Amino acid sequence: MSYTAKDYSKLIGMGGFSDALFKNHFTLYQGYVTNTNKVLDTLDQMLKDGKTGTPEYAELKRRLGWEFNGMRLHEYYFENLGGKAAIDKNGQLAKKIAEDFGSYEIWERDFKATGAMRGIGWIVLYQDITNGRLINFWINEHDVSHPAGCNPVLIMDVFEHAFMLDYGLKRADYIEAFFKNIDWNVVEGRIK
Repeated sequence: MSYTAKDYSKLIGMGGFSDALFKNHFTLYQGYVTNTNKVLDTLDQMLKDGKTGTPEYAELKRRLGWEFNGMRLHEYYFENLGGKAAIDKNGQLAKKIAEDFGSYEIWERDFKATGAMRGIGWIVLYQDITNGRLINFWINEHDVSHPAGCNPVLIMDVFEHAFMLDYGLKRADYIEAFFKNIDWNVVEGRIK
């Protein structure tokens, strides 16, 4: 079964993000989908051909995490954009954030500070499925640093392609634009 790139064109015209930025970002995402399919197909053929003991097989297995997570993280990222309303302070998510961080404001300060750190990667609000706790994580690369047993709830891309065309080095301005466009209903729907 192959993966198909999802259509996120509804985000075009969203405040704080140029059409060019999104079109470039969608193209990058489509590349991850294409490469995920190519790697899976090649691995499947190598398995059928008995070539699992080869260095090529091992390297493709390692590459799969990069391509697959690049695809999936972009899907989560695009899906949690497009909102226009603030978080529902009486909703399950806001209550859980306040319980785990002390207040929504403290959580937001931590999430934004994590996003403003130097480097490339992702900022992900994860929920530990063993106890329900929410934790903000810096994910350096697609295929490393993901906490085992955690569910991604809110994803922010902080690779340069996500903001430099519009914001240059002003990552903090990008983060503000991101926060103005979070679809909190989607994010809340990810809470387990």
